[in-house]
Amino acid sequence: MTSSGPGAHAAAGSASASVLAVDAGNSKTDVAVVARDGRVLAEARAGGFQPHALGVRQAVDTLAEAVDRAFAEAGVTSADHVSACLANADLPVEEEQLAAALHARAWGASVEVRNDTFAILRAGVAEPRGVAVVCGAGINCVGMRPDGRIARFPAIGRLSGDWGGGGGLAEEAVWYAARAEDGRGGPTALARSLPAHFGLDSMYALIEALHLKHIAHERRHELTPVLFATAADGDPVARALVDRLADEVATMAGVALSRLGLLDEETPVLLGGSILAARHPQLDDRIRELLAERAPKAVPQVVTASPVLGSALLGLDHVGAPDEVHARVRTHYEGGRRVLTPENP
Repeated sequence: MTSSGPGAHAAAGSASASVLAVDAGNSKTDVAVVARDGRVLAEARAGGFQPHALGVRQAVDTLAEAVDRAFAEAGVTSADHVSACLANADLPVEEEQLAAALHARAWGASVEVRNDTFAILRAGVAEPRGVAVVCGAGINCVGMRPDGRIARFPAIGRLSGDWGGGGGLAEEAVWYAARAEDGRGGPTALARSLPAHFGLDSMYALIEALHLKHIAHERRHELTPVLFATAADGDPVARALVDRLADEVATMAGVALSRLGLLDEETPVLLGGSILAARHPQLDDRIRELLAERAPKAVPQVVTASPVLGSALLGLDHVGAPDEVHARVRTHYEGGRRVLTPENP
């Protein structure tokens, strides 16, 4: 969502700053100040962006920590445009609220807020065309075309029909392991591997530790790598959960491609986030198999570029920067490396 207004006069005086790019995830925030010629003038990092937990004002204060440092290093006080890709901006109304909050800080003449999944997508494509599925703590999918059409999902958890991500996988793994131990479910090696990760000898002990918060809630995400390791060792229950995630990724990508009319065109499908970027062989292979069946012209690729690159490119799209400016920013972040991992490395 875009906002503009009185701050335009302030930004006009900062002739060298074209875009303030912001990529704010749940765990960290990266910002970059980009000049009109594509030079990255300054970069800074701050903590995670969590308006749902802290409130919008306090969450934006976290962004301000990084923005203030970057502006000071760049020698500017504002930019022509603020391109912000933010975690937890899941609904259009949330994007509007956050755009208004960022515009009130007078960081730029105009402000555009998108969900942070758009940063992954734009970082991985030469033009704003394709679909991205991001799987980290949660799962999300977006798609875009150069004409401005987009496809997206609410992505606010089970309430909006989502399944997957590190949190969902850990929850399912614990559920199956608990039932395996007490006899309500079939056997699975997860009943041993999950508690063993925390130095415990039973699922009962793990359940007690989690319930009484002897193990912090955020540490549940540590169980996701344990799930993948258990699947790699051949456990049928763990393998079924990995296959279920692959199906969810392929389903989201296929629906987004269909909504955008891209099923019949060769189109990049970008895979990002900690779980997909890890290239777990079973998950990676199964996603590609399913996409080959359901969307044969999709080209799945893993994004390796920094998401703040995507925010910067979206900002340059907004201000109509020429191709050579886009290329200069991309070169800064890629350092001569390919943005995408080839399908057959």
